[in-house]
Amino acid sequence: MSTTKPVHAAQSRFPVVDGVLHVGGVPLTRLAQRVGRTPFYAYDRKVVSDRVRQVRDCLPDGVRLHYSIKANPMPALVQHMAALVDGLDVASGGELKTALDAGMAPECISFAGPGKSDAELAQAVAAGVHVHAESERELHALARIGQELGIAPLVVIRVNPDFELKGSGMRMGGGAKQFGIDAEEMPRVLALAAGLGLDVLGFHIFSGSQSLKAEAIVEAQAQTFALAERLAQSCRHPVRVLNIGGGFGIPYFPGEAPLDLAPIAAHLRQALPHVQAALPQAEVSIELGRYLVGEAGVYVARVVDRKVSRGQVFLVTDGGLHHHLAASGNFGQVIRKNYPVAIGNRMGGGQAEVVSVVGPLCTPLDLLADKMELPRANVGDLVVVFQSGAYGISASPAGFLSHPNAVEVLV
Repeated sequence: MSTTKPVHAAQSRFPVVDGVLHVGGVPLTRLAQRVGRTPFYAYDRKVVSDRVRQVRDCLPDGVRLHYSIKANPMPALVQHMAALVDGLDVASGGELKTALDAGMAPECISFAGPGKSDAELAQAVAAGVHVHAESERELHALARIGQELGIAPLVVIRVNPDFELKGSGMRMGGGAKQFGIDAEEMPRVLALAAGLGLDVLGFHIFSGSQSLKAEAIVEAQAQTFALAERLAQSCRHPVRVLNIGGGFGIPYFPGEAPLDLAPIAAHLRQALPHVQAALPQAEVSIELGRYLVGEAGVYVARVVDRKVSRGQVFLVTDGGLHHHLAASGNFGQVIRKNYPVAIGNRMGGGQAEVVSVVGPLCTPLDLLADKMELPRANVGDLVVVFQSGAYGISASPAGFLSHPNAVEVLV
């Protein structure tokens, strides 16, 4: 049973027993002993499975669910996810290898991202995965590689739409972008692809990520379907693939509410019959990363020093921005805000104090919590950063100052 009020809604996914946080059913103190050292990331497989099940319960039967590996490419986690979802989306040759090693069928893997090398394109064609072409250069390269290998490339074109996901944390479409091919150029580019002998399977239309506004996601999906239907008029072959991206966000900061899936699900159920009538051969997929794994992970660092400077208390830990850039506020935050943080072995309340949690690096940017009220902690206690299952260690400058890498475990 929980013995303290959660510091954030995300903490409610991890029970507290006798004042100690549990991850994957294991007390944090015992988990730290099993791992053998700090800092480490721990991902709770049950939380991941529950989230996938929640999404599947909301999606209509005609929509496939893909996991975007860039959110968290830990091999054990990807292998676990491969058994739960319909496909995996990758953004590099390294992620492609991870997806194939996880046992996902090649035809259920898609490879997107600008600036793919010829070697990566050849790897993708040889493996038989869907290649999401993002430029005319990639189309020319795919045609040449297909001829050289004697394999017909499975080509999907990523489209830079003429709209964006409103209110999203990261806008991936609309305006001038390095992603995809501008929507207004698509008739010409589709003719180019046909002239190169490429069979374009369909489109990948992604307008933004990290949105907590259901109405914005519904609007973007409606515009995506309309754009796909317009573009289909310029295709030589029927559209067989339509990846509508995702954009589902998770709450990180005070005042943010979880995304309400109900309006999104209702819109998809209403819109899908029309899409299926207009594009009868199209397989519609939704691509989610952060939403599936972000709330399932915690980052754990140990307090190695306690200092007071001019009345301000600092807890110095063995972890920091080199492992968790996002929590430090240096991964896209305009105004720095604290991630939800707790003292994982002191969850039972007790004396509280306002502290700043910092890492061991020689920069004032190395800040995990700024002037945050936490239970009084001492050397040896465990600092926990919630909402750390996505864009954690793989999105951080692990080589900075040459400290040891963080460990990752799936429990």
